[in-house]
Amino acid sequence: MYRDNTKVINIGQCAIGGGNPVAIQSMTNTKTEDVEATVSQILKLEEAGCDIIRCAVPTMEAAKALSKIKERIHIPLVADIHFDYKLAIAAIENGADKIRINPGNIGSEERVKAVVDAAKERNIPIRVGVNSGSLEKEIIEEYGKVTAEGLVKSALNKVHMIEKMGYDNLVISIKSSDVLMCIRAHELIAKETDYPLHVGITESGTIMSGNIKSAIGLGNILYQGIGDTIRVSLTGDPVEEVRSAKLILRTLGLRKGGVTVVSCPTCGRTQIDLIGLAGKVENLVKDMDLDIKVAVMGCVVNGPGEAREADIGIAGGKGEGLLIKKGEIIKKVPENELLGALKDELDKMAQS
Repeated sequence: MYRDNTKVINIGQCAIGGGNPVAIQSMTNTKTEDVEATVSQILKLEEAGCDIIRCAVPTMEAAKALSKIKERIHIPLVADIHFDYKLAIAAIENGADKIRINPGNIGSEERVKAVVDAAKERNIPIRVGVNSGSLEKEIIEEYGKVTAEGLVKSALNKVHMIEKMGYDNLVISIKSSDVLMCIRAHELIAKETDYPLHVGITESGTIMSGNIKSAIGLGNILYQGIGDTIRVSLTGDPVEEVRSAKLILRTLGLRKGGVTVVSCPTCGRTQIDLIGLAGKVENLVKDMDLDIKVAVMGCVVNGPGEAREADIGIAGGKGEGLLIKKGEIIKKVPENELLGALKDELDKMAQS
């Protein structure tokens, strides 16, 4: 079921599904029990553009900390639960806007029902999560190995179990570290259900490998019209997850706003530190609220022409550089003043 036609689910004040904008989610890596550290990280994530935040709840102390955390943040809070159904209930009682469980590791149906009843009482959505690493033995045996079909069957079995308990305020996630399996699983499940889908490539890796896997996997899935919330799972600062997710969505035309930086790949004509300059420009614009394209070019010969599609750009030569707007040279400055000249123009654009 493609995103325009999925069921609308409200996570706090954030509506997902039914054609609502694809929401960006991340997860804290602080100890949830440490309220100060967790709030501090969430506020940084909010500033970066995170729409929904998830916190691990491995202890009762963590579950109780949720109420204190919620008082100081401004985005919906999801509690991530494994194994202990009592923690899920406690998280709901302490104000979680959504809970994430894998019913397969919560225990008996009676325990799952206790969680469902608590969620139903407060109308809290449940995200039914299935990962390739935790697929049930009987499903693996049925398909001979972990497969996309097995992931879908496992997820739908759990959804049907909760539906029989009288609850359908649900979100589904089926994740795998195998990018192609993950793509296939989403193609299959989108045809079988109208629940919103949370999409991510689990255990994708470090900043570099994780971004490449996520861009390929999430890009492919989202481009097909599938997916209502996303997380770029990276081994690193969660703020990088949010920045990567925003870039993926902007690249696909699913989100507007934010500065897009384009830069040439360097060649033998390059006579400035273009790699360093491009990095400085990306850092300069990362938090600017401008819906523009900025070009960083390393050659004053082709730079103006190559930057024509950008709103503003710079091109460097030996000892000097050009400031360019819409392909027209507006100023020539010494090389060491290029970044400052660009910043001045961007500040003017932000104020206009």
